Amino acid sequence: MQKPGRYCGGEPGSVMKNPADVDVRFAFCFPDTYEVGMSHLGMKILYAMQNDMPGVWCERVFAPWPDMEQELRAAGLLLFALESRDSVAQFDIVGFTLQYELSFTNVLNMLDLAGIPLRAADRKTLAPLVIAGGPCACNPEPLAPFIDLFVLGEGEEVNCELIELYRQYKAQGASRAEFLRQAAQIPGIYVPELYDVAYHADGTVASVTAKDGAPARVQKRIVRDLDGTYYPKTFVVPYIDIVHDRAVQEIYRGCIRGCRFCQAGYIYRPVREKSAETVNAQARALCESTGYDELSLSSLSTSDYTQLMPLLGSLLSWTEQQRVGLSLPSLRVDNFPEELLEKIQTVKKAGLTFAPEAGTQRLRDAINKNITEQEILDTCRRAFSGGYTSVKLYFMLGLPTETMEDIEGIAALGQKIVDAYYHLPDKPKGKAVNVSISVSTFVPKPFTPFQFEPQDDRETILAKQKHLRESITTRKISLSWHDASTSFLEAVFARGDRRVAEALEAAWRKGAKFDGWGEFFSLDTWMEAFADCGVDPAFYANRRRAYDEVMPWDHLDYGISKRFLAAQDRLAHESRTTPNCRQSCAGCGAAVFGEGICREAHSDLV
Repeated sequence: MQKPGRYCGGEPGSVMKNPADVDVRFAFCFPDTYEVGMSHLGMKILYAMQNDMPGVWCERVFAPWPDMEQELRAAGLLLFALESRDSVAQFDIVGFTLQYELSFTNVLNMLDLAGIPLRAADRKTLAPLVIAGGPCACNPEPLAPFIDLFVLGEGEEVNCELIELYRQYKAQGASRAEFLRQAAQIPGIYVPELYDVAYHADGTVASVTAKDGAPARVQKRIVRDLDGTYYPKTFVVPYIDIVHDRAVQEIYRGCIRGCRFCQAGYIYRPVREKSAETVNAQARALCESTGYDELSLSSLSTSDYTQLMPLLGSLLSWTEQQRVGLSLPSLRVDNFPEELLEKIQTVKKAGLTFAPEAGTQRLRDAINKNITEQEILDTCRRAFSGGYTSVKLYFMLGLPTETMEDIEGIAALGQKIVDAYYHLPDKPKGKAVNVSISVSTFVPKPFTPFQFEPQDDRETILAKQKHLRESITTRKISLSWHDASTSFLEAVFARGDRRVAEALEAAWRKGAKFDGWGEFFSLDTWMEAFADCGVDPAFYANRRRAYDEVMPWDHLDYGISKRFLAAQDRLAHESRTTPNCRQSCAGCGAAVFGEGICREAHSDLV
């Protein structure tokens, strides 16, 4: 095996318990490699939280790399958890976190490696109960036949409620069906088998009907008080390098911006902040308990945190002394003050990363990015004056209303940034500038204004990539892009219904797995699977949807009204922007939760 450290366990911070003292065993499964899964903050939080529950033992399980899978199958061994080495099939609850659609085949592969029937209908006993959560659970339908129940929204509170219910029903010797009917009564729990789906003759969804007492709509769960909610005092510290090998401190949830393509910006609403005092105390405890010498602040837009400058002052009071590096990802160019640049210069002087997303002002307005070219250039000039010589810019191809002129605008903006560096009177001597442009392909996602929009077909995206490459005329700009084929598959499952589950299983049986890894992804395999199952992937990825069409996820409530999303999509086609949540409430619907910034904007909710 290339990396046996992926399967060893026993790392500092891992939790060992006596099985005799445990009545609920939870296998937390991340459907990707150890290095990716161990970098995920949500897994760290829920692992520690559940292990703090009396009588509960949460263990970690990761997707084995193909070399390890081959050895497991050859030896007739089942997939095991890292802590106890016990087979996953021996656990009470097997929980998957769904962070990206291209991990879906790994979910099936891990179930098969564990000896657990793939289909929920084929699992007759209460244990093992297969559950799933995470951002991709906002449209769970493509995985519905394989998962017993989904956890919608934030898991800290609802997971504890679910585990306690399971403990009770297990002690009673209850059946799987009895438990699932009762679990569906917990807010935030969606049990697919309790919902019947009907279709129109044209293939669109006609209705989703609840039965056996299940709620007609399932509302996501949120944590209302981030200061008071659980946060781990330590992390499991891996023996091998992982993708993000550092202490991570969450500073707030949600986003005020409302970029029309960004699913996270909508499904994590409303914005709720931790206090600077809590962040500082938790961050210091993490670094002291783990020995990490780098700390990263986690949020969707770090520079939108209202207490950022006081927080940095508190953090720098001990990080500099203890030689702990401080990383500030997710910065915006329109609120990047000189004071912030001065503070982060004292910590590390790596390249800066920004996300203009589009090359022209018209298209930035259409996607509601709410930044101007002047703000981008001014921020880059300040960074260059402060000694930075490297800037990375993220863009998307295939955004709704995009033209070839917008593609040319990406190259033109990159060139203007290069020119800004060389026109500075105080630029660093003897150093060249490097502007890295990374472009991904737009994927329409549920619960965004662009959920109605089609994705460009693969040929169109390839033509746009070619045009962008030809529009760049300087070696000072480096260009990279994502594979259009994987983005196409992502779109199919992002907006798919239960019928695509047949193609998902068929592709897995043909060998599909690790689809997010270029060395394993095969579009031909997937197209064969779609054809064998009579599923047209373009119906899901490349079709514009009417505003009144029933979406496969319309029976799930993430606090964002469909009326609001349709109105925002109309504004996009007029290239009209909407102010951010701190400037003016746009009435998205998240005020129903009555927390965070929505509580501030709607005093009638208090």
